[in-house]
Amino acid sequence: MQITRQADYALRAIYYLAQLGPNQRAATSEIAEQQNIPPSFLAKIISQLSIAGLIHTSRGARGGVSLAKPPHEITVLEVVEAIDGPIMLNECTQSPDACPFGENCALHPLWCDAKSELVERLRRATFANVAATSAAG
Repeated sequence: MQITRQADYALRAIYYLAQLGPNQRAATSEIAEQQNIPPSFLAKIISQLSIAGLIHTSRGARGGVSLAKPPHEITVLEVVEAIDGPIMLNECTQSPDACPFGENCALHPLWCDAKSELVERLRRATFANVAATSAAG
């Protein structure tokens, strides 16, 4: 499994915003430059993150982008799913009927357990944790 480049850029953008003080904004051009994200690509990502309720955007001279909630309330899972949709290691983890072996598939429990472990790990990883780990490293 590999997240899309768009999800990676979204994670970088949220991480950048999480490092700012509470209620601080950043221009999208600043985020793009500091996180090496193509500006045209970032515009689409910002829109998706805003729709997902993870960031606020405002236009004008005092405008910019800010987190919609504190970094400790935003998880890596939320950001990835806002961009890529639900985590799926195999189609059968979303729809068991997709497997021709149905309930007799020996691999189905493995895929479901692996997906559950990954989802739980990403759910526990908040941007406050990520920032603290980065600062300590």
